[in-house]
Amino acid sequence: MVFYEPGVTSHNLPRDPFKSCVVPRPIGWISTRSLDGKDNLAPYSQFNNLTFDPPYVMFAANQTETNTRKDTVVNVESTGSFVWNICNWDLRDAMNITSEQLPYSVDEFAKAGLTKISSTTLKHAVSMVSESPIKFECIYFSTLRLPGNPPMGTISMIIGKVVGIHIDDRVLTQGMVDLRKVMPIARCGYYEYAVVRETFVMMPPGNGKMALGLEGSTAGNSKEWDRINNEKKSEELE
Repeated sequence: MVFYEPGVTSHNLPRDPFKSCVVPRPIGWISTRSLDGKDNLAPYSQFNNLTFDPPYVMFAANQTETNTRKDTVVNVESTGSFVWNICNWDLRDAMNITSEQLPYSVDEFAKAGLTKISSTTLKHAVSMVSESPIKFECIYFSTLRLPGNPPMGTISMIIGKVVGIHIDDRVLTQGMVDLRKVMPIARCGYYEYAVVRETFVMMPPGNGKMALGLEGSTAGNSKEWDRINNEKKSEELE
């Protein structure tokens, strides 16, 4: 049995295992545009959704190797806009190209050979990855700074509200997102990735109300709230 205290005792393994234990992690392929109009695209493996009604997402960006905030963080905080582009099997090489820490003036879209399309709802327009089958337009909500050991340990956790969702018809089956068609990739440990090619269904036990949250049903959540309020009104009338 391996046991160690991070930063205190050694794990005596060839590589640090921490990130290999929290897997798979969705890739936050985040596009932004600076105040002076420069486009930026970078992947973040510390990414996920937070809630669904309304939808919020987060991504966490470590400091650079020079202990400065990354361009993505600066752009989001200064403009209030960013886009999440889903990364799938077909886009894996392009995503890897955009992971390189490049000078501010370099356009990662061009370097990776990607096509730009503009966001539709954001006040500060952002370029999106046209080839990506699912995209979220997001407005900046807040930043949580978690201190860490320099130069790269400190992170900026960006939280954004999703205000526009694009889904390519080609990844739908009977009106539902079909991950077997999307084939999203995710970060695993070390330099490994995973790809979703198979899924299975497993419903939660109970009266089914938990499924509303698991599904992320905004309509179902609204109906449940109406039901609760109607019951309260009935009790008050009694």
